[in-house]
Amino acid sequence: MNKIITLSIATIFLATSYASHSQNIEHQSPHHKIHWGYKGVTGPSHWGNIDEKFSLCSKGKMQTPINIVATNDINLTPLNINYTTSSKNVINNGHTVQVNIQSGSTLTIEGETYELKQFHFHTPSENNINGTSYPLEAHFVHATKDGKLAVVAVMFKDGGANPILEKIWHKFPLKENKAVSIDLSSADIKSMMPSNKDYYKFMGSLTTPPCSENVKWNVYKTEMTISKKQVKEFYNIFGHTNNRALQNTNNRTITE
Repeated sequence: MNKIITLSIATIFLATSYASHSQNIEHQSPHHKIHWGYKGVTGPSHWGNIDEKFSLCSKGKMQTPINIVATNDINLTPLNINYTTSSKNVINNGHTVQVNIQSGSTLTIEGETYELKQFHFHTPSENNINGTSYPLEAHFVHATKDGKLAVVAVMFKDGGANPILEKIWHKFPLKENKAVSIDLSSADIKSMMPSNKDYYKFMGSLTTPPCSENVKWNVYKTEMTISKKQVKEFYNIFGHTNNRALQNTNNRTITE
């Protein structure tokens, strides 16, 4: 079933330049001129004060993550995903484990084509669904040629070990900023998404600095599984969680 909730319209702040993020999308670059992190004085509550380029992290009105709440029925168009290319490499960028993708895999939304650039992980999940947090959340980050952004998110619940995550975990580099080759086929990448294609949709932001807004978020309702051992292995590579706190919805429209 598809649903919609329309809340009163709040002021929408646009990101100043998406073109500048098309190749530097949510963890895309391994080098960070401005240091930010997930704890202490460089943690999420301080991001907006670290640099003026990060001001949306504290002042934005369309920030992600959010608590996604079930709402009323509509007919959402299924996501048009056409992943045809394999992985390029996997990198530990100091904030997450990120798999970069060869060019050619696409997501089409409302007639506009976004190319899959990379996917990465957060533990525990950043978004919640009806108040529920999950052990892991994957973000598949896409961009148009002119820099517009769209994210497809997948939640992972406690259960059996995930074979694709096992491949990635086996390859991920312990050394920060080190990239190593990884052989994931397009079928492997698609298998990380649930067979039930129902999803939530809302406008939001990148969940890391510079917290650019006007990002199209698409969050699958159905979870995949991950073992407790796999969650611990991911946590241990950084020694701390890497999720941002929930942000206010600020009267945004959420559809499901």
